Amino acid sequence: MTDGPTVRLFVWSDYVCPFCYLELPVIERLRDAYGGRVSIDWRAFELRPDPEPTLDPDGDYLHDIWGRAVYPMAEQRAMTLRLPPVQPHSRKAHEVAAFSRSVGRFEAMHETLFRAFFEDGFDIGDEAILTDLARSAGLDAQALGSALSGGRFTEVVLNDQRLARRMGLTGVPAIVVAPDESLGGQPLLVSGAQPYEVVAGAVEQVLAAGRKPS
Repeated sequence: MTDGPTVRLFVWSDYVCPFCYLELPVIERLRDAYGGRVSIDWRAFELRPDPEPTLDPDGDYLHDIWGRAVYPMAEQRAMTLRLPPVQPHSRKAHEVAAFSRSVGRFEAMHETLFRAFFEDGFDIGDEAILTDLARSAGLDAQALGSALSGGRFTEVVLNDQRLARRMGLTGVPAIVVAPDESLGGQPLLVSGAQPYEVVAGAVEQVLAAGRKPS
């Protein structure tokens, strides 16, 4: 182990993306396995930003992709996901997450948002519901309401997405495994909800590259 992280995982995800939720335990396992050698930096990515229309929750597309991919992967990873009855825009959910990071409650709020949408079917585009969820995760609801109404974290979300576009990212989850300055070397991109072994392999590849003599 080292005193500080030597590899940083930048994880772009969306709270309305089931594959992002399915990748959450993989990221948590990496954090536990590598300890101080890895840090996790979650970034916002709206798959369908307003005014782009969201998907029809009763449409054939969602039922097909859930039947073919989401439910089987959920079973493999021992997770419970249900096709939500709504398909909201996710900007406000990302702003809530950004607020939670500013007060040291990101991990609790991050998981709460995913679970509320994919297990309980809550409309995480509704500010009243978001406020209730934030309160349940230990956040100050009044401070959050002021932050949302004032757009305090809108630019944080938009900046994450601008960076994703500059990097050519078009879908999520997208994991950029980046070496720190002491390691050197090039970052690696892991796209999609990959198993632990694939993401850990990318981490090991970055670590190994950094250990090679210059």
